[in-house]
Amino acid sequence: MGVALVAMVIVLAVGTVGFMVIFSVGVLEALYDTASVVTTIGFREQPHSAGAKVFSIFLILAGVGTVLYAFGVVLEAIIEGQLRDLFGRRRMERRIAGMSGHVIVCGWGRVGRAIAENLPPEQDLVVVDNDPVRLAEVPHPTVLGDATDDAVLQRAGIERCRALVAAVSSDADNLYLTLSGRTLRPDLFIVARARVTSSEDKLLRAGANRVVNPQAIGGARMAAFVLQPHVTEFLDVVMHGTDVEYRLEEVELTAGSPIAGQTLRNAHVRDHTGALVLALRPPDGGFTTNPPPETVMEEGHILIAIGTPAQLTALEDLVAGRQSDGGRPRRASAP
Repeated sequence: MGVALVAMVIVLAVGTVGFMVIFSVGVLEALYDTASVVTTIGFREQPHSAGAKVFSIFLILAGVGTVLYAFGVVLEAIIEGQLRDLFGRRRMERRIAGMSGHVIVCGWGRVGRAIAENLPPEQDLVVVDNDPVRLAEVPHPTVLGDATDDAVLQRAGIERCRALVAAVSSDADNLYLTLSGRTLRPDLFIVARARVTSSEDKLLRAGANRVVNPQAIGGARMAAFVLQPHVTEFLDVVMHGTDVEYRLEEVELTAGSPIAGQTLRNAHVRDHTGALVLALRPPDGGFTTNPPPETVMEEGHILIAIGTPAQLTALEDLVAGRQSDGGRPRRASAP
């Protein structure tokens, strides 16, 4: 593109100077005649001398060739850009079509970026936004469009995703987005952002499983640092730290789990895995913190446990009935 532009400038400059010398005309007239020759419109007056004819022939050949070259470069750039965008979109669509169990984040603002940064690297993520400039910087598969449109959510793979996050800037849009997501997927886990407190109940009634007010959460966390800085920092480390030995994890007792119906003592959860069960949550929603050994675990219960990655993996294997270490139960000492 730059070479073509420089060539055009040189041809126009040489032609203008030549016409000024040969025909004794002003700069504007000379430039006009040069442009007429280069664009194949023709002369205002025909050259009479041999030198003028030779110069005109040179200018016609060089000018027309340069114009065609410049036009070809511009056309190639346009077509190449359009084709690149087209193939890029098709490639992105195929990638999203092959995803399953991914998370859809609607809205690539400060909240959307923070969500993406806090999800594990192995978690597939699709970002939906209506601003192409913002999407250009997203390091994840993207869908351009209005997130409240059902067709846009379907392009993002809502039928196969594990969760939908409504994090656009408007509470009204988040409400409509939640309704759309719940209609398309009645079983979908939906997290919605609320900017004002009065919107939280509406979002819950619209079908959101959880509603988060970033300002309220930020204020509560700052207050917690003031009152209990070490406890708050410990929770941050085990929930979001990347270089820590122990982590918090939730494990669901699905149907057919071999430890369903057993007590914590009889299941030997701590002995077999090394993980410590901090709380149990039955399907009705209440938490049993620091459950006693006589607590019976039933199908649908959620186990909140702390342990190393290996211990938590062993807990998942125990709950699912998978055997570890060659079929021998794993016995770990208390951390």
